[in-house]
Amino acid sequence: MARITTLVLVLLGVLVLHTERAVAWGYQGHEVVGAIADALIADNANAKKQVRDVLNGPLPPEAEIKLQKELRVWRELTLREAGPWPDCVKAVVHHDGNRFKYEVDPEHPEYETPCIPFNSAFERARMEDYAKRNWTSCSYVTGGVERGCHNTFHFTDVAIQRKDYALGEAGTNDHDLVAAVNACIAVLMDRPAPGPFSIRDKKEALLLLVHFIGDLHQPLHVGAVYLDREGTRVDPDATAHPYDAATETAGGNLIWDENVNLHAEWDDIPFDIGRKANRDLLNAARAVPATGAPMEDWARLWATASLKAAQDAFEGLTFAPSVAPIPPKWTVTLPDRAAYLQRADAVKRQQLAKAGARLAQILNTIWPRN
Repeated sequence: MARITTLVLVLLGVLVLHTERAVAWGYQGHEVVGAIADALIADNANAKKQVRDVLNGPLPPEAEIKLQKELRVWRELTLREAGPWPDCVKAVVHHDGNRFKYEVDPEHPEYETPCIPFNSAFERARMEDYAKRNWTSCSYVTGGVERGCHNTFHFTDVAIQRKDYALGEAGTNDHDLVAAVNACIAVLMDRPAPGPFSIRDKKEALLLLVHFIGDLHQPLHVGAVYLDREGTRVDPDATAHPYDAATETAGGNLIWDENVNLHAEWDDIPFDIGRKANRDLLNAARAVPATGAPMEDWARLWATASLKAAQDAFEGLTFAPSVAPIPPKWTVTLPDRAAYLQRADAVKRQQLAKAGARLAQILNTIWPRN
């Protein structure tokens, strides 16, 4: 989870348009969360088999498999490789005539690195179909552009003044991150996904769940700071006046800290972790206590815990309107930047471990040992 004093710009995460929400953890963090869960379900033969079967079936035609093997693209998916899938979907472009097409950015081919496992015609068609089904079920407009409802599934923006996540408060809705996690769990348990979610099958549900559990543990994907036009914090649930959209912080994406936005700083994970689960993270994940409440309450409870981490992330920060002619809208001042980044680094490690452990808890509960 952490950011270090030398900021490593993460593919698919840091170099985002200021009007778009950044991806949580960057792809490396999502792979790490999946890798932790892979390890923690390894001794549950039932969950391990179910995950393997769900992620790798139904298979595309034999000719497609043969071609992809020749191109060294085809591989059996694990939770680690599944993690970035919903961010790969962001490459699907909505064209006139309600056409959806997966398009590689010719100026940034490196963005495709985590999407290689889905680089077949069969898998790209799945991404296009998912984006189309989840485009107009709600409206998500940023920067004057409709981004598609499915992009709202990645976050909820609970004001940091709140003590817990509660549906109905500012920044929450029936298609936010908490609702998305519950929708995925429903499909994996052979129940229909509630509206507005359209989840085609268990494979799609699991691809989404791995990612969304990672998102749920990135503090700035849950807690948000709300500001007035001068940069003073306001409580959107306490004011008698409607929230002013002109002061949007977009989960920290519109808050600039030196050469990167604040959200991206929290997306970046410690460089020493890499793209897999190291021993320290696995040990930390194994030490995470199981959540004892009914499973339908887990996403809400975990969001509340991440909200507390977000409160710490915004503690002591001050904001001012940006003088730049284009976004971001805000600049942030850190009281002690080195200390802040060091503290964030520790929080990120804890949150990654919790995310992997809780993903494994869900899977071990849905598919218990025989």
